[in-house]
Amino acid sequence: MSRHPEDAYYPSPLDTKARRKRLDERRMRFRRAIERYDEQRRLQHELDDYPDLLALSSLPVVPAVSRQSARPAR
Repeated sequence: MSRHPEDAYYPSPLDTKARRKRLDERRMRFRRAIERYDEQRRLQHELDDYPDLLALSSLPVVPAVSRQSARPAR
């Protein structure tokens, strides 16, 4: 039991550190996602400047497939 009633209100320093660490990790994931999105847009913009290269590209363009779980084989 704590000595003072207000001690129960404040989180322990470990809880504060863990919470701060989780917030920092979340912020970094968000920042990396923004940077990836920005990079993809920049590359797409550069490719749009050369439509003839897209027509001559030997890489097949595969449409995105929706993620659905397959039924197990019987």
